[in-house]
Amino acid sequence: MRIELVKRPQHSALFSAVSPFIALGLTVIAGAIMFSLLGKNPVDALYYYFIDPLRETWSLHELAVKAAPLILIGVGLSVCYLSNNWNIGAEGQFIIGAVAGSILPIVFPDFQFWFVLPLMLVMGIAGGAAYGAIPALLKVRFNTNEILSSLMLVYVAQLFLDWLVRGPWRNPEGYNFPETRNFHDYAVLPEIWSASGRAHWGFVFALVVAVAVWFVMARTLKGFEVKVIGQSPRAGRFAGFSHGRMVFFAFMLAGGLAGLAGISEVSGAIGQLRPSISPGYGFTAIIVAFLGRLNPLGIVAAGLVLALSYLGGEAAQISIGVSDKVARAFQGMLLFFVLASDTLIHYRIRITSGRARAAGGRAQAAPAGEVPHGHA
Repeated sequence: MRIELVKRPQHSALFSAVSPFIALGLTVIAGAIMFSLLGKNPVDALYYYFIDPLRETWSLHELAVKAAPLILIGVGLSVCYLSNNWNIGAEGQFIIGAVAGSILPIVFPDFQFWFVLPLMLVMGIAGGAAYGAIPALLKVRFNTNEILSSLMLVYVAQLFLDWLVRGPWRNPEGYNFPETRNFHDYAVLPEIWSASGRAHWGFVFALVVAVAVWFVMARTLKGFEVKVIGQSPRAGRFAGFSHGRMVFFAFMLAGGLAGLAGISEVSGAIGQLRPSISPGYGFTAIIVAFLGRLNPLGIVAAGLVLALSYLGGEAAQISIGVSDKVARAFQGMLLFFVLASDTLIHYRIRITSGRARAAGGRAQAAPAGEVPHGHA
C-alpha cells in the first residue's frame, strides 16, 4: 500500500484564504491536548499564552521588540522561498549582522559621533548580506545544496560570536563575564516612546521594509522576475532572466534584512554582544514567512502572532511551570499545521495498492492497440 499526493485540478480560494486561521485553530487544539498530557490545565495554559501578555502596556512594547526581528527576517526569507531558494541560515546571518554592526562601539569605543548608529546599521546589513552570499556562491558555482550549506553556516556564526565575546572582544571591566562592553549612547537604537516602554525603532524598520518589499513584489519587474523564476526556471530563461543573479539577489536580500534585524536587536534591546543574542529568531522566522503566506504584509501579522508565542511561553514558564521546550514545540506544531493545511488544499490523498500499481505499469508497457493480459 502506498500513500500518494495528487494535485487537485482546482483548489478552493476560500480555504486558501482561511488556511492560516485553520492552522492556528488546530495548533490551539493540539496545544491544549499537549498541556493536558503534561498535567497542566489547558485553559490556564492557553490563557497565559495568548491573553495574559496583552493585558499591560509594557507587554505590548515587549511584543513589538520580539516581533521586529521576526518580521524583518521573515520578509527576506519570503523572497528567497518565492524564488525557490531555500535559505535556512537566517539565524547565522542575523548573528553576523550583529557582529559586523558592533565593530564601531566595541573596537573603537572612543569614536562617538551622531553618525555612528547609521554606520552600524549599514555595516550590519552589509555583514548579513555578505554571509548570505556564501551559500549563494556555493549553489551557483558548485551546485551545492543551499539548505545544508546555509544551515551549517549558522553553527559557524554561533561559534564565532562565542569566541569573540569570550576572547578578543570581552569587556576588560566586565569581571571576566563572557560579554562585550556596553554600547555608548551614540550606538544605542532609540526607543519609539521613551516614556512608556522599550520598543525601539527596529519595529518601525520592520514595518517600512515589509511595505517596501510588498510594493517591489507586487508592482515592479523585479517582483515579477522573482515569481517567474521561482515557479518555472525554464520560463524565466526564455524571458531572459538570470537564475544565478536571482540566487545572489534573494540570498543577499534575506541576509541583509537578517543583518539589520541582528544589529537592531543588539543596539536596541540588548546593548552589547553576548554568547547568545537570539532565542532562535532566524528559525522561527521560517514559520512566520509561511504563516504569512510569503506575503510581506501577511508576515507582519504572523510576526506579531509568533512574538506573542514567545511572550506567552515565558509567561507560562513562570506561571504554570512548563519548560522552554514546550514553547518551541508549540511553534513547531504551528508550522506543521500551516504546511499540512496548505498541502491538503492543493493536493488530495490517494491510497494505492501494490497490485494496482503493478497493473498500471503493465497497462502502460503494452503496445498501442493491444489489451494487457487480465484486462480484456
